[in-house]
Amino acid sequence: MRFLSIYKTVETNTPPSLEHMAQMGKLIEESMKAGVLLATEGCLPSALGARVRRSEGKMTVTDGPFAETKEVVGGFAILQANSKEEAIEIAKRFLDVAGEGECEIRQIFTPTDAAPGCVAEQHAHMKEQYAKVSS
Repeated sequence: MRFLSIYKTVETNTPPSLEHMAQMGKLIEESMKAGVLLATEGCLPSALGARVRRSEGKMTVTDGPFAETKEVVGGFAILQANSKEEAIEIAKRFLDVAGEGECEIRQIFTPTDAAPGCVAEQHAHMKEQYAKVSS
């Protein structure tokens, strides 16, 4: 199973120290070699970003920084894990190095979760997954 880990943290507008970057680099290298980390990237300050929103048919664009938000997305990772519990353990190891913040873990739906190329079967599988949440 693949999981998306979205790292949220309070924005400090200061880059990480060289020591911190080295620790994170070591964790990333180990995790990739172990096959549990498929991809990861950090985000630059929200002042360099924008939010695009569509609401009630109207499109709005808000340039950063996003002062009304306590926490911003600091980065993401695509994880390979056998269960949600395993993905949580991977996120805990990440936070031990990253420091303050939180990781939101979301399982990724892939076409291989159902018959490849068959939209109806993929839709049925996705409905089964959503039904688990409703019950």
